[in-house]
Amino acid sequence: MNIAADIVVGLVALLHLYFLVLEMVLWDKPAGLKAFGQTLEQARASKVLAANQGLYNGFLAAGLIWGLWSGAGGASIKIFFLSCVLVAGVYGAATASRKILFVQALPAAIGLALVALSMRSVT
Repeated sequence: MNIAADIVVGLVALLHLYFLVLEMVLWDKPAGLKAFGQTLEQARASKVLAANQGLYNGFLAAGLIWGLWSGAGGASIKIFFLSCVLVAGVYGAATASRKILFVQALPAAIGLALVALSMRSVT
C-alpha cells in the first residue's frame, strides 16, 4: 500500500508542478489560454495574480516532494500537504470551476486515503 500511496503523492506533486508552469510561465500563451478558457486580454490583466497562484502550487508540490523524500517519517508531511491540496480543490470547485474538484481535490483525497491506509498497515 505504501508504494501506491507514494505513486499517488508523486502524481499530485507533478500535477502541481504543471499548475506552476501553466500559471507562472504559460498563463498568457496558447496553452494557458486554452487550459483556463480565457482571452489574451483577460490573461494579461490577471497575469500577476496567476503567477502568485502558481507559486503557491509550487509550494504544495515542494511539500509533497519533501514528504516523499522523508521516507517512512514523512507520512504526516504528506497528510498535511495533501489536506491543503484537498481544501484548495474543494474551495476552487465551489468558487471557480467544478472541474477543479476532479482535477485537484479527488487525486488529493485518493492520496490521503492511501497514505492513511499505509500508516495503518505499518502499525
